[in-house]
Amino acid sequence: VIDCPPGSACSVMESIEEADYCILVGEPTIFGLHNFEMVHELVSLMKKPCGVVINKALEEESVLDRYCKEQKIKVLARIPYDRKTAEMGAKAKIVSQEDEKLSGVFRELLDRISREVVL
Repeated sequence: VIDCPPGSACSVMESIEEADYCILVGEPTIFGLHNFEMVHELVSLMKKPCGVVINKALEEESVLDRYCKEQKIKVLARIPYDRKTAEMGAKAKIVSQEDEKLSGVFRELLDRISREVVL
């Protein structure tokens, strides 16, 4: 697992280059979509398989959801927007250990990635 900062800086390009599979994390806002499109373009240019985790997901369809449908990008998980989750993160807590529902989301994410990645 290679984690990198948001955006399309050199470290992101290097991480994509080394990856077998890319998990793109995006937020369902116009700014989030703009950033996501740049990273998705890099992943596509490097011909890397990918999926998306939508962070701070809303119940209604967002611009990011529509983009993923149009581009045929698999949505691997949706982490719902929740103030409690943000507060846990601010307190350096691991949300998957603190919240049973989110623990299930992350377990399912791991299962989906395991099925997607064929090394």
